[in-house]
Amino acid sequence: MSQFEFAHPKYFYLLLLLIPVIAWYIWKENKLHATIRVSTIQPLLDARKSLKNYLRHLLFVIRLIIVILLIIVLARPQSTRSWEQSITEGIDIIIALDISGSMLARDFKPDRLEASKDIAVEFISGRRNDRMGLVVFSGESFTQCPLTTDHKVLINLFNDIKSGMIEDGTAIGVGLGNAVKRLKDSDAISKVIILLTDGVNNQGSIDPLTAAEIAKTFGIRVYTIGVGSMGTAPYPVQHPFTGNIFYQDVPVEIDEEMLQEIADITAGKYFRATNNEKLREIYGIIDKLEKSKIDIKEYSKKQEKYLLFATAAALLLLGEILLKNTVLKNIP
Repeated sequence: MSQFEFAHPKYFYLLLLLIPVIAWYIWKENKLHATIRVSTIQPLLDARKSLKNYLRHLLFVIRLIIVILLIIVLARPQSTRSWEQSITEGIDIIIALDISGSMLARDFKPDRLEASKDIAVEFISGRRNDRMGLVVFSGESFTQCPLTTDHKVLINLFNDIKSGMIEDGTAIGVGLGNAVKRLKDSDAISKVIILLTDGVNNQGSIDPLTAAEIAKTFGIRVYTIGVGSMGTAPYPVQHPFTGNIFYQDVPVEIDEEMLQEIADITAGKYFRATNNEKLREIYGIIDKLEKSKIDIKEYSKKQEKYLLFATAAALLLLGEILLKNTVLKNIP
């Protein structure tokens, strides 16, 4: 339901100034009337007042209305709507992203890490009702962004990710455990982790399957994505003598069995992405799978309405000038 309110209602105290102005006008009008002595006032009583007698007060009334309208403008009238209950789609999602050195392999364009970032950003941009966050891992793990609805901040933090930010390695269990920690206290109807890696767990104090069991305990569903082409992939290597970068084909090793088991334990799904388009397709599938209706309260934005009153004041001022110089020009 629409409501009308004022941002600065204190300006309405200025209306009190109109009381002495009106009193002064009435006193002045009485003072302007000349007095004469006559034997009888009967002819005056029989005389009918002309329209000009009434119109001479019109300019003062118009000025009063203009002042009132300007005071309303100063008070900043706004229209808004009250809180409304609505149903929308939204869940809590943490993306756990592997940023180990092997993510620089060039079987994706421009490489695995940049492709994973770009496609994840597309995914984030399409889910405006979700709270989302980001956990990164390689030899250890940290939270790059906690759950937030401010997707612009999340996307900026995504763009800041680079391989080598933390100790190299592939601590899948630690990365998954950190993501679970971020979701375990969430009261969302649906809690999801998208775990993306291109390797085999070779570091960290938490076993990936143990982390998966913990996720299951908290009702968290994990979608796992293995990133890498089949066979070998070109990987950047620094020449030991010249320091130049050249590319060497290295075997792609992804522990698909473990990723599949993590997904099975948590009632999620495992996907294999072999190129950019396949990864984009996987995010599209997850996007369709994760739709849950939740009740939220929304509040519409306030709309400024002062322009309406300012326009009315300007038109009345123009009307006063025209009347003063035309119809009411000769009225004292």
